[in-house]
Amino acid sequence: METMFDTLLQLPLLQGLAREDFTQILAKVKLSFVKYYSGDVITKAGNPSRQLIYILKGKYATDTTSTDGEFNFIEEWQTPTLLFPQSLFGMNTCYPADCIALEETHVVAISKEDVLNELFNYEIFRINYMNILSNRSQMYLQKLWVFAYGSIEQRFFNLIFSLSEKPIGKKILKINMNHLGKLINTTRLNVSHTLNDLQNQGLINLRRGEIIIPALEEVGTYLRTNSPEFQL
Repeated sequence: METMFDTLLQLPLLQGLAREDFTQILAKVKLSFVKYYSGDVITKAGNPSRQLIYILKGKYATDTTSTDGEFNFIEEWQTPTLLFPQSLFGMNTCYPADCIALEETHVVAISKEDVLNELFNYEIFRINYMNILSNRSQMYLQKLWVFAYGSIEQRFFNLIFSLSEKPIGKKILKINMNHLGKLINTTRLNVSHTLNDLQNQGLINLRRGEIIIPALEEVGTYLRTNSPEFQL
């Protein structure tokens, strides 16, 4: 049976760490275990990030608001996950999004002080942290070079993929049709026709002010089959 000790060693920043080293870490570093329930806010956008947060168990969503305040993008996540590791250092050390528990969710947090004073003493931790930040940086840079082109359908999904941190899972875009038309360079009427076609194909669900993509990986499969020139 897997213990909490085994679970922690599988977390992204601790993978590859020797058990002996981890035992030493547990003697020096305070691990704060917190349980959240459905609807509880784990992080609030704009609040300072003062700790590394691991989501150990449960289901949660991140809710990001555009800089102009015109739309929100929501992603649902499965665990285990490291939450916003890029926010602990740099020019902006605030959380970029709200993080909300969707069911009973178990979290462990490590203070920034313990990260700096203890965990950074271990080479494998430093390498894991650099790899995570480098992968995110490379992913964001790659997205900058994927341009919006082609049909309205392709431009719409290009927007969704560019906003997504992971090309899988459930996504929700809260936006009005006029603003969406401006983002993908078309009219509100064209947006409405395209979205209704996509809903008829089972790729999205429409609600008032919301566009729900139940499984973005299915969209990826659809685009690779029907629009092979589309760049994900």
